Amino acid sequence: MKKILITGANQGIGFEAAKQLAGLGHYVYLGSRSQSNGIEAQEKLHEAGFHNVECIELDVTDVKSIQSVKHILESKEHQLDVLINNAGIAGEQPQTMSTGNMANLRNVFETNFFGAVQTTQLLMDLLKKSDAPRIINVSSPLGSLSIQTDSQSPNFRIYDAYSASKTALNAFTVLLSKELQDTNFSVISVEPGYTASNLNGYQGTQTTAQAAGIIVQFATVHDVSTGTFFDRNGNKLAW
Repeated sequence: MKKILITGANQGIGFEAAKQLAGLGHYVYLGSRSQSNGIEAQEKLHEAGFHNVECIELDVTDVKSIQSVKHILESKEHQLDVLINNAGIAGEQPQTMSTGNMANLRNVFETNFFGAVQTTQLLMDLLKKSDAPRIINVSSPLGSLSIQTDSQSPNFRIYDAYSASKTALNAFTVLLSKELQDTNFSVISVEPGYTASNLNGYQGTQTTAQAAGIIVQFATVHDVSTGTFFDRNGNKLAW
């Protein structure tokens, strides 16, 4: 049984990933910025028969909140096996690099990039105690510079701030995996696909349950190529 923490797990893809991982017998901590929303998510899973889940108040933009989570986990667990950096926001529109609001850009990066980095840094000691620690950064094809510069790809410009934050998150995956290449860590980015969720106003073409599948797969598979970007079908994506 793996001990797993998912940020932003009170709804959407994070919630479904928690449900599926719990169904496989793992113990899952549901990170939620709002304690009340986290408790509600926990109760839903308990009612569905999943009692190996526990909500934990976690705001990835607040260092003190992450430190509190670290102390709570240290009091409950010997190690953390998997950290899934799923918390993310789309930001306000419009998002253009020439005229976009700087406060909005900073806000998007605060959650999508800095939040993932500082959560990872503060939980490294617990992850190091695992036999096979894994860090999964939930990214997007919008974060791929190869896709963004492909003239045949769809135009993603309306999500400039979001796209840039996911590119930065992918860079974090690459750099951290290189730093840890001689250890037992695996660090990857995954792209769950265009999903109908609160993030995009429920405009996606697949359900959150379908999208969670790739996260669950790479959280549980025995071996994974560290420093790699995977799409929802498990294929490698270009950075």
